[in-house]
Amino acid sequence: MSEAPPPGSPHPDRLTVVAIALVAFALANVAHEAIGHGGACALAGSKPLVLSSVHFECDEGALTDGGRRVVAAGGTVLNLLLAGLSLVGLLSRRRGAHGRWFLWLLATVNLFQSAGYLLFSGIGNVGDWADVISGLRPAFVWRAGLALAGAIAYVGVARAAAGWLAPLIGGEGRIARARRLAVPSYLAGGLLYCVSSLFNPLGPALLFISAAAASFGGASGLLWFQEWLRGDRIPPSPESIVLDRRRGWLVSGVLTAIVFIGLLGPGIRF
Repeated sequence: MSEAPPPGSPHPDRLTVVAIALVAFALANVAHEAIGHGGACALAGSKPLVLSSVHFECDEGALTDGGRRVVAAGGTVLNLLLAGLSLVGLLSRRRGAHGRWFLWLLATVNLFQSAGYLLFSGIGNVGDWADVISGLRPAFVWRAGLALAGAIAYVGVARAAAGWLAPLIGGEGRIARARRLAVPSYLAGGLLYCVSSLFNPLGPALLFISAAAASFGGASGLLWFQEWLRGDRIPPSPESIVLDRRRGWLVSGVLTAIVFIGLLGPGIRF
């Protein structure tokens, strides 16, 4: 049975929640593709060829085998770094409710996607980490190790994310409050990635699947992490943040979506 919020519990402004999610998901994507893969490409002594919302191409002619592995791993490394920085910011009590929710969501999305990449590559033998372990033997051991590490990490992130959110959503009715924040964010981020992929010239069908895997698949923990809030495994908090409507976040969300879809959807050729 789902937990109902207490009577009179204020609902978060849904448009503001969506706007915050658009910014958070877009930043996670840019960190992965542009800064992670792009930065690793430059550090490996090569040059970028194409950057889009769903893929990054590096000139592999100038890369060693080790360099290709570094470029493939660079996206996840930056996601983890951005998540760490977000969690450090979340510790500051000086930030308002909207800023604290944004930092929680940014950290959680980056961590879910990082763990999801390991799991996805291990099971399907596609994606960044399939490239990282390509050529290593025995292949099935490496793939099984990736999948197991990804699954364990994903569950661990879900448990930790519930603990990080608990101080922000009070006690009674906290599962319902968490869902009102997380589910619209999940849907908004997934749609942002998928819509942008439709404009990629490499073909919408394959890239739509790729975008859906990174967003709806990679961040799917947002739909069920709240189960860790049941009972007293994670102590309840007397505080409960309220996300009212904020024009600044609405404008930021709209502008982020326009730039993300309009610029990174079709891709940038260097």
